[in-house]
Amino acid sequence: MTSANNDLEPDAATQRAWLEAAAKIVLAHMASLASAPIVADPRARDLGPGYPGVTETPLEGGADAALAIVARAAEAAFSTTAPGYLAYVPGGGLFAAAVADLVADVLNRYTGLTAAAPALLGLENDVLSWLAGEFGYTSRAAGLFTSGGSLATLTAVVAAREERVGASNDPRLATGYASAQAHGSIAAAFRLAGLPPENLRAVPVDRAFRLQPDRLSDMVKEDRGRGLLPFIAVATAGSTNTGAIDPLPEITALCTQEKLWLHVDGAYGGAFVLCEEGRRRLRGIELADSIAFDPHKGLFLPYGTGCLLLRDGLPSAAQSTGQSAGTPAGDDSYLRDVRSRAGEHAPASPADFGLELSRPYRGLRVWLPLMLHGAAAFREALAEKLALAAAFHRGLRELAREGLPIEIVAAPQLTVVAFRLRRLPAEPIERWNRGNAAFLNAINGRGRCFLSSTLLPSTDGDAVTLRVCILSHRTHLLQIQHCLEDVRLAANAGASSAREV
Repeated sequence: MTSANNDLEPDAATQRAWLEAAAKIVLAHMASLASAPIVADPRARDLGPGYPGVTETPLEGGADAALAIVARAAEAAFSTTAPGYLAYVPGGGLFAAAVADLVADVLNRYTGLTAAAPALLGLENDVLSWLAGEFGYTSRAAGLFTSGGSLATLTAVVAAREERVGASNDPRLATGYASAQAHGSIAAAFRLAGLPPENLRAVPVDRAFRLQPDRLSDMVKEDRGRGLLPFIAVATAGSTNTGAIDPLPEITALCTQEKLWLHVDGAYGGAFVLCEEGRRRLRGIELADSIAFDPHKGLFLPYGTGCLLLRDGLPSAAQSTGQSAGTPAGDDSYLRDVRSRAGEHAPASPADFGLELSRPYRGLRVWLPLMLHGAAAFREALAEKLALAAAFHRGLRELAREGLPIEIVAAPQLTVVAFRLRRLPAEPIERWNRGNAAFLNAINGRGRCFLSSTLLPSTDGDAVTLRVCILSHRTHLLQIQHCLEDVRLAANAGASSAREV
């Protein structure tokens, strides 16, 4: 049965026309990155009366018209691929990765189980093995590409729970520990893993926003004395707020002593192990039981590319966390053919590690850029970002010495620099916060760079604090100079009215 009005198999000429239409949009976007607005255009939220929504027939104008709508809609979003995007953690979106996604999606091979695509998963596993080695892991290590750090962290928490708590203990007694500056995905992972949210302890931080190992030790001992089951500590290698790196060697020693699983959240900062200076700053990360990091951050790939690395491979007690392991309540006998094809000594499948049985072929978007650019290009780019953060920090210090009313909250440990207006004597925190919000808007309003803000503790409450995160492969010294110029111009003019009595 066929229908000429419902043709889902376009001919070669139509395929070529669609690719050409997509190429026009993509190449125009790439060419405009240096000059296009970074801040969202609110007018682009309205797609106009010509947009019909979903109808029973193809859109008038075909691919050109459809992709023009997409381009218009993108103008209402932050331009995260722009060189001046310094907010949150930039997503670079390497062009080579987009090519890889196109190829992977058209080939559309199933990569949940190794036997279904052994050579393709072989390429993915080659990259994972290389990454594990860069983090200092041995050949025993195993890994999984995920949708992001949140899913990687959840998988690690479940693996740790199964390995250190087990089925014979009450999971309601299982307790974990993370910095008070830890990412919210850790608390979410606890909840999704069926662990009481209050059993995740927030460990106080020092003045540099790093977890305090002595306080962690005290909290573990107190919980054991109450009959609880401490099982995991999460150390942060580059916090989102300030880029803080928890003292990894000291935390490792404590976890070894207390028999805790050590998971490192390196979603933002982990990739810096690829450059010499970054590896020095992250010393001790190689001792973690598991590491989460996001190639869509430090490897400049498209959003949706996370990674989990396990130092000693998949723990035997955690194998039931994977989809392909099967459960007493589930029937996956329909997979018997592909499993028998794999053989007894087949390498582990992605589905053995995580929640996804059906998954996109994420490995190609990591493998192809490495093939086309070489690993050295990534090392050099990451080293440059550390140097740019140091340059921005020096520039802020020079502005402060010149009398600009700003304070640097903490020296950069990676590539996040947190700063704010200096508080006036006896100034209420509400007015101080208004001033910093106006300061941020004045900087962003100039349109050359885009910063974000966070809340950091002060003597009498949370203070609005500006943050620059330098991580796009397109950000270079010119953008840092522009940002410093805009900070200079905005520090007084953009904030004075908001601080008036």
